[in-house]
Amino acid sequence: MSRRVVITGLGAVTPVGNTVDQSWENLKAGKSGIAPITRFDASNMATKFAGEVKDFDADALFGRKEARRMDRYTHLAMEASRQAIEDSRILENGTNRDWVGLVIGSCVGGLETTLSQYDVLKERGPARINPFAIPMLIPDTAAARIAIEYNLRGPNMAIVTACATGTNSLGEAFEMIVRGDAEAIIAGGAEAGIHPLIVGGFNVMKVLSENNDDPAGACKPFDLNRDGFVMSEGAVLLVLEELEHAKKRGANILAEFIGYGTSVDAFHMAASPEDGGGAILAMQRAIDRAGIQPEAVDYVNTHGTGTQMNDKSETKVIKSVLGEHAYNVKLTSSKSMTGHLFGAAGALEVLVCVKTLVDGIITPTINYETPDPECDLDCTPNTARAADVSIAVSNSFGLGGHNATVVLKKYSENSN
Repeated sequence: MSRRVVITGLGAVTPVGNTVDQSWENLKAGKSGIAPITRFDASNMATKFAGEVKDFDADALFGRKEARRMDRYTHLAMEASRQAIEDSRILENGTNRDWVGLVIGSCVGGLETTLSQYDVLKERGPARINPFAIPMLIPDTAAARIAIEYNLRGPNMAIVTACATGTNSLGEAFEMIVRGDAEAIIAGGAEAGIHPLIVGGFNVMKVLSENNDDPAGACKPFDLNRDGFVMSEGAVLLVLEELEHAKKRGANILAEFIGYGTSVDAFHMAASPEDGGGAILAMQRAIDRAGIQPEAVDYVNTHGTGTQMNDKSETKVIKSVLGEHAYNVKLTSSKSMTGHLFGAAGALEVLVCVKTLVDGIITPTINYETPDPECDLDCTPNTARAADVSIAVSNSFGLGGHNATVVLKKYSENSN
């Protein structure tokens, strides 16, 4: 019998809340986490707003000395891991820590450390580089640091697939548990890339919204007048666990993880092919892996960035995979409220799927005003809805053509 994988814990530090409950309540309420940038002087930027994590005091959480030995992305991951571990109670009752792993992705890792220490090198010379700089900046630091904190000796790695990173991290963790490499894995993503280099770089690519007069209303997924995505930061981690292991220890099972598909477009570094071929492959593979028919899908948390190209392309992908049933499915774009967390985006959106399955609430796509004929599916505009959701899908598509999709279902002990 194939090993079943369930989700037993959640942790989140996001632009809409520093806990899972706070984030979820604000998402249900359609509250935006987008505001003017405070992490640097953005006065000379074309885009002057982002989705920052607010009121996050690393010194208070870790102590000033320890906090200075970690990059901000690791701070965020550490707090999200603490929440997820406490929520799941995975380390209680004698869990064998040799069989608990971590898969935590990040697009840019310790970028702030990299750039600040390069400034030190230029201005003060190599002898003044922080001796902790190298372990602070590498992208696998969060996974390694959390393993040290909790003595977790299972599989441990960072995955980097641009905007699909968080979803790929969860999918690969799922496959590791299925094949017996671990009994539980804490997986997801962490990102702290709100920096002039990143914001400026995306500005010159012409993909960020520049609606500085209305930051909270700037991200408009599927709206005809959408003008780009919003840069954000945060960390989201989920505890994935083998079903029998979870049942034996009396875990609170939130949802079942049943499918995962991944692919690459092999087309262009920053553009999607007109036919959406690679994304279709990923979504179809996930549904096939889950062993369900397209008609079983109730809800799709879209990649939904708010760029002209992405939203039109994703609409075509969903129609191609789900056929006419696509018009019966409820969609949403969490990014309309959170912005784009890059390496953590997919993990946040899978967390939203979990909460949707548990609570029966579909969060809205806010800022939707003018329908786009080429994005004609139901994106749950502006107001949350109650719905009985049994099967939820989450899509992520990234620079370089990386695609990843996962499928979750409402947990039932008797399902196969």
